[in-house]
Amino acid sequence: MRVLILGGDGYLGWPTAMHFAKAGHEVWAVDNYLRRTMALETSSEALMPNPNLNERARIFREIANLDIHVRIGDLADYDVMHAVFSEAKPDVIVHYAEQPSAPYSMIGRTQAQLTLRNNLNVTMNCIWAALEAAPESHIVKLGTMGEYGTPNIDIEEGWLEIEHKGRKDKFLFPRAAGSLYHTTKVLDTDLLWFYVRVYGLRVTDLMQGPVYGLSTAESDLDERLLPNFHYDDIFGTLVNRFLVQAVAGVPLTVYGKGGQVRGYLNLRDTLQCVELAAKSPPAKGVLRILNQFTETFSVNDLAARVKAVGDGLGLSVAIKSIANPRKEKEEHYYNPSHSGLQDLGLKPHLLTDDVIAEMLNMVMRYRDRIDPGKIYPRVKWNN
Repeated sequence: MRVLILGGDGYLGWPTAMHFAKAGHEVWAVDNYLRRTMALETSSEALMPNPNLNERARIFREIANLDIHVRIGDLADYDVMHAVFSEAKPDVIVHYAEQPSAPYSMIGRTQAQLTLRNNLNVTMNCIWAALEAAPESHIVKLGTMGEYGTPNIDIEEGWLEIEHKGRKDKFLFPRAAGSLYHTTKVLDTDLLWFYVRVYGLRVTDLMQGPVYGLSTAESDLDERLLPNFHYDDIFGTLVNRFLVQAVAGVPLTVYGKGGQVRGYLNLRDTLQCVELAAKSPPAKGVLRILNQFTETFSVNDLAARVKAVGDGLGLSVAIKSIANPRKEKEEHYYNPSHSGLQDLGLKPHLLTDDVIAEMLNMVMRYRDRIDPGKIYPRVKWNN
């Protein structure tokens, strides 16, 4: 397949580019370094040093003898998007090109507007470039489980059948986003569903839970190929933050009561899920929604597990409950379905003690680069 990855420099984008290239596909990766810029502006730099996208592709070519076509440009500019589609002629578009941080989107009006403008413009441009330059293509869009919120009913995979006054129909599952970032993801889904209905697009929307992990099979070839691993309060996901805090001797920061439950998955499983979706496209005129996670944990569960493994490695890990900076339920029901990707063949990498120990040991190699000032929450939206 010809695979076009929008946001190809990101925590998920770069590993995805290598993964598809290693699987024998022709890969194009596009980015404008927006996330790197925002990380610099907020003092939220990644733990490991990461070469730029062109240099990463050069190193990967040198190590693996495989090409990744790199283009640098702002995909919120339609001319850039259309030109890339026309050149790449993709069979599959993997759409990661969005501002990915809930805390960043809640800093203030400027950051909210950037998030809204970038995320929706890129999605709209992707839709129209597909219609005009690659009408048979399959858009694989990264959504988020955060679209659903934490309803007091089971969460289905994207759709819900409703019976009302004796009649039945199927609707998108009700969404209740907890940040402006998550709200843009809800709007993405609505945009895609509209163009699927009207123009017959072929779309898979992957509702992904928080991802953890420092490496993939491809980055194991050379540490210069590692993903952009963030541990800060703005761009770092929960498990990744806890791993670094354990190594740095900073108490694991449990927000509020710690009963918040989410569905998590290993970075290696993100690659597996995206590949499975790409290899099994839906029919034209179908919006397929898949809930992308492998296990559910509460914040307290994860803190206890990281502490237990860290203590076993001699790290003396502490846990500290702090005031919750976010507007969210701290104790709630959470039972989401996630059979779709398993039906496609997903073989999960579960969060075992050995996996936690392996990640902690890798973080220890970069201990001197940890800045504890980036860990405690700097953004608050809980009134």
